[in-house]
Amino acid sequence: MKDRFRLPGGDLEYAVLAKLWELGSASTRDIHRQVGEPQGLVYTTIAKVLDRLHAKRLVDRERQGVSFVYRPRVDRDVVERARARTFLSRLLGATPRSAVATLVDAVESLDPKLLDDLARIVAARRRSRHGT
Repeated sequence: MKDRFRLPGGDLEYAVLAKLWELGSASTRDIHRQVGEPQGLVYTTIAKVLDRLHAKRLVDRERQGVSFVYRPRVDRDVVERARARTFLSRLLGATPRSAVATLVDAVESLDPKLLDDLARIVAARRRSRHGT
């Protein structure tokens, strides 16, 4: 996607966008039923969230009768990669080397096999970057 977009601003925006990815398209009422009602939110809150997602260029909308039908404008994997980059830059900070070492220690303490998986993924990435 060439157009710039802004990331979802919180858990609710992300939950609404995730539901749209799942459904393909939906009205405000559909999203409210599936995301808003279970959380005890009123219809207007979901309408406001959809408006914000539209302003952030994450969803398109088309008027159908008196309401809008929303569709994801940005693929899930594009948003997920951008969210991961943002999270990691915040987590690792300005001097990432020591933070990465701490992260590796944490991964190993959770499950040593994950560290092996990570090593394989890094090796595969290096091979693909060098064309081997």
